[in-house]
Amino acid sequence: MFQIGKTIVSEEIIENDFVCNLSACKGACCIDGDAGAPLEEEETETLVKIFEDVKPFLRAEGIEAIEEQGAFVRGEDGEWETPLVNGSECAYVIFSENGITKCGLEEAFNKGATSWRKPISCHLYPVRVKAYTELTAVNYHKWTICDPACTLGDELKVPIYKFVREALIRKFGEHWYAELEAVADTLAKE
Repeated sequence: MFQIGKTIVSEEIIENDFVCNLSACKGACCIDGDAGAPLEEEETETLVKIFEDVKPFLRAEGIEAIEEQGAFVRGEDGEWETPLVNGSECAYVIFSENGITKCGLEEAFNKGATSWRKPISCHLYPVRVKAYTELTAVNYHKWTICDPACTLGDELKVPIYKFVREALIRKFGEHWYAELEAVADTLAKE
């Protein structure tokens, strides 16, 4: 672990490789598990504000779940998260013609319907961020459904922190990311 500003960062995001391999996993991270995607407080308000703009990009099942449960829910751990369809996939999930999951929020963003891409937790994945009183932990979340992503990342030699570069900058800023790169360069020389 090392510190950058008010974050404690796991070296695993530098030492491990990762590139999503949607043809292998089909986007299982959006449909497996027992909870929705983690949300930050301000993201809950955003989801409410953009729902009508995002609605045309969602499946009927997702719209129904959101209209019944709300644009966000409080999870069993007390944290905010996206609602689920039948306790399974994220309510904002859509499926491509070949059965690969996509994010309806991101689809709306890509088509210019909104200016908000998707929850930062989704954008950062497989990096997970947990805020504590004094510091924020930045860790690698290992999940067996992502084994194909680890294999592809290893083949392409893309470390996690480079794979999620845009999301890390979105979350922590350019300066923070430049410091992360400097640490990665130092560790590579050791």
